[in-house]
Formats: sequence, C-alpha cells, structure tokens
Amino acid sequence: MRRQFLKRALALPFLPMAGQFPLSAYGSEDELARNVLEKADNIRTPQEGFQVEVSISTTVPGESPDVRKYRILSKGNENTVIQVTEPATDRGQILLMRGRDLWVFMPSVSQPIRLSLSQRLTGQVANGDLARSNFSGDYTPKILRTDTIGGDAYHVLELSAVDRGVTYHRVVYWVRQSNFWPQKAEFYSLSNRLLKTARYENFKPTLGTPRPARLVLEDGLRKGEESVLEYSEYKRRDLPDRVFTKEYLQRLQ
Repeated sequence: MRRQFLKRALALPFLPMAGQFPLSAYGSEDELARNVLEKADNIRTPQEGFQVEVSISTTVPGESPDVRKYRILSKGNENTVIQVTEPATDRGQILLMRGRDLWVFMPSVSQPIRLSLSQRLTGQVANGDLARSNFSGDYTPKILRTDTIGGDAYHVLELSAVDRGVTYHRVVYWVRQSNFWPQKAEFYSLSNRLLKTARYENFKPTLGTPRPARLVLEDGLRKGEESVLEYSEYKRRDLPDRVFTKEYLQRLQ
C-alpha cells in the first residue's frame, strides 16, 4: 500500500509557483537572469510617463539629519528630469538624463554642466540612484545562487557593468522568486570595494503594481551613515519628448 502511494506521489507533475519556472522554460540560465532582472526593473519603476515626489533624509552619527526633496518626471528607463524642491537655496536646480548622458542646470550658470552617474548627489545617493534605475540596460546579469530569507526563495544575481559609464562596476542583487520583488543589493567599485548596500522596503500598490516606497542606502565602510529615500504622490503624466531636452529646461529657469 505504501509503495503504491509513493509511486502515485512521484508521478504527480511539479507545478512551480510564479517566478519558479524550470530553467528549460527560458532556454538558458543567462536568459533566466535577464528575465528576472527585467521584471524586477518593472517593479521598481513604472515604464509609462510618471511623476513622483522623493524625500531623502541622510543621517550621520553625531549630526542632525539632512533632508532634501526632489520632484522626478520620468518616461521609460531612458529619460528623466529631476527638480530640486527643497532646500529653498537649491530650488531651481534641474538634472536631465537622456540615456546615460546627464546634465545639471543651475540658475547661476548660463550653460548646463555635464555630470557622471556615479557622482554623489547627496549623502549615500549617487546621481544614477535617482536619475536612472535601468539595471537591465546597464548591467549583464548572471545567476549566482538561490538564497532563502524569511522563508522565501530569492534569486541572487551578479550584475556586471556593460561599460564604465554606468553608476556601479558590480552589483549583487536579491530578487524574490515568487513575485520578482527586489529585496536588497550590494554595490561594488572597480577595485571590488563594497561602496554601499540597499534595502527595498514598504511595498505599496502604485500605478497598478506593488512597488517599494522606501529605499535605504547604507555606507559600506562607515557604520551608521545612511540615506533613506521615501517615494510618494505618484502620478501618471503624458510627457512629450521635448520635456527631456536641454532647450526646454533652459526655458524653465
């Protein structure tokens, strides 16, 4: 009787949960890695035109928190405008990203200034952390392993920069297998030094999909130094291409 039960049990088909498809469904491990990364990108950032308010609070031990606020207009993964709304002394500064080209417009300077994605914006936040969230366009992914965190299975991806123009040289990235929610990331320099870690928190229904409303960036070397990004007031926006041009933004100043 017991043997018959075991035979029947072994004959039952395996039905994977969402995100836990067999490797054969993707053709290769590289294809699986790309699929996971693209789906996690779509969770982090809407693909249609949108506006969002971002508050960044930076904490350094022994000092008062530094709070800065931004308004982001974005269209897909390639076009972003970032307007400084607070502090008042920096109001009027605008960052424009087109592809991986980034400029800052300042009221006191007649021409925009070219910036790199890896330059620090504020606290633990690099320009690319706020202006560009296109991991699938900036990195080549591969599956490192599977980890279990809090009873959930996670793909652990290693992301290698496609060139030196992206924000980080290497990223280790944890993505939940069941729904492709990003969990955390580690960001490394060209010399393989841990620069910072990230935690994606407080997922909320946003423009039709649960998305992280909080990103916590912690310094990789200096304990206690962190920046917390809070995302709020998402709105769909019809953003014509002319919004993402230097000529248009110069007229706004």
